[in-house]
This record gives sequence, structure tokens and C-alpha cells, in this order.
Amino acid sequence: MADRTQQADGDGIRTFPFPIELAVGGVGLQIGPMGAGGTWHADAPLHRVHRIDFHVVMLFTGGPVRHMIDFAEYEAEAGDLLWIRPGQVHRYSRDSEYRGTVLTMQPGFLPRATVEATGLYRYDLPPLLRPGPAQLSALRAALDQLRREYEDTSTLPLSLHTAVLRHTLTAFLLRLAHLAASSAEVSRQQTDTTFTRFRDAVERGFATQHSVSAYADALGYSRRTLVRAVRAATGETPKGFIDKRVVLEAKRLLAHTDMPIGRVGVAVGFPDAANFSKFFQLHTGLTPVAFRAELR
Repeated sequence: MADRTQQADGDGIRTFPFPIELAVGGVGLQIGPMGAGGTWHADAPLHRVHRIDFHVVMLFTGGPVRHMIDFAEYEAEAGDLLWIRPGQVHRYSRDSEYRGTVLTMQPGFLPRATVEATGLYRYDLPPLLRPGPAQLSALRAALDQLRREYEDTSTLPLSLHTAVLRHTLTAFLLRLAHLAASSAEVSRQQTDTTFTRFRDAVERGFATQHSVSAYADALGYSRRTLVRAVRAATGETPKGFIDKRVVLEAKRLLAHTDMPIGRVGVAVGFPDAANFSKFFQLHTGLTPVAFRAELR
């Protein structure tokens, strides 16, 4: 099925556009409560993997809430925010109760200068944000003001109402973008150089090299030094870090391409399809075939 409410991409995952018909006054944003009756799209398969072509920002007043974004699981608590960007795949948890405020925004609603200033398409920034008390208070106040302006359709003509919404939304997004950039910078500053070099080496070589010793030798570290650095930065072993990156790439290829299973295995360093299937199932609990079928 391919119409104005949804379309199936080549990978079989449905993409949902911004539901402009559900927005008050037909403007390019929505804001309201999460929970029963508060879904952003009546036809969206919330508990299955799907893609959106607009921004979603969720500010939680309860938790924990587990939410999948681009095949990574995030756990949000009260006071946390999740920022999902256009093109990302995600899935709501059946076991979590979503409470709080959700903002959705159509691409193109804000002018280019504002888009650049607010980093709307900074996919390198973390989707899960944990503001401090003062930051949270300011974000809540900005979001509350935006909601009041959104719901007030009687005191201004539509053109001015839309202009006010753009300005109020910009104020909120500037705060949100500052939080996201600050969180990423703190994370980078706290990351040990040894781990950074290892992470970059894995990113370059995971498709062909899965050996911890090979990475240690190439970087000039002892295996013990590498283990300490990776565990301090991530809480896991170097082997676990490598395997996680291989699994992520395999998931992306299975979800976003029609490559045969054997070719996916070769692409992530497994010339033997049986060994790849065994590895993938060990780390995900699903065979590659079953994982792909779950997304279609």
C-alpha cells in the first residue's frame, strides 16, 4: 500500500509522513499528551518497527520507558527526553507506559537558518537526553508555552498564529539543541584516548577484522590495556564492543537492503553463511531470516 498516509520503502519498512490533517489549524506541528488517545498517527504500527519523515520529541513525566531507535534500546525516566529525527526507524514498547508531552514537527516548518542553528539534522547527537534540574525547568516552561500557543487558535489570524508558533518552537529547539550538543561534548571529553583510537579502528575494520589481539597489536597496546580502556568507557569487553558493531551493521543490511543472507554475512566478515547465522542468533536471539521477517 502506498498513499499519502504511508508508503513501503524498498526495505519493506513503512514510512509515515507528518499527519498534517490531525494538526490544529493545519500547521506543521502537533503537541499534546502521550498515552491513550494521544498517538501522533492513527494508522502507525506503534509496536512494530516503522520509519517517520518528521521530528518527534518526547518529554517524559513517568518511567522507565524502553524505546528502540535505529535498533538501539534506550531507557528513559521521568524528566528525560527522546529526540527522533526524520528517516530514523523506531518502535514503541508494549511493556512501557508513555506519560508526558510529545511534540511532532514537519520538515520545512522552520526556515533554513533556524534549522541550521538548532541542529535539526545532527544525527551524530544522542537521541536520549537527560537535562539537569535547571535545564529541565526551562525546557518544560518553553514546551508549555508552545502548547498554549498551539492550542490558542482564536486570538490571532492563521498567518500570525503560525509565525508565533515558529518563534516559540525555535526557542524550545535552541534549548534542546544546546542540551544535545553539551551532552555529546561531555561524553567525548570523558572518553579515554585509548578507547577513542580503538573505537575508530573498529569502525574502519569491523567488516573484516574481529580479533581483539589484532586491534591491540595494530594500535600498539597490550591486550590488558585495551580491556581496561574499553571497559572504563563502555562497561563491556573489547570483544563485546566489536561484536555489537558487527551486529548493528548486519541489522542495518538486513533491514534496509534485499541482499541475500549469505552476502550480508560476507559484508560483515563471515564468509560462511552458517557461521554468520549462528553468530547473529547468539547475539540477537533471532536468525537473520527471522529478524528480517519481523521488520517486513
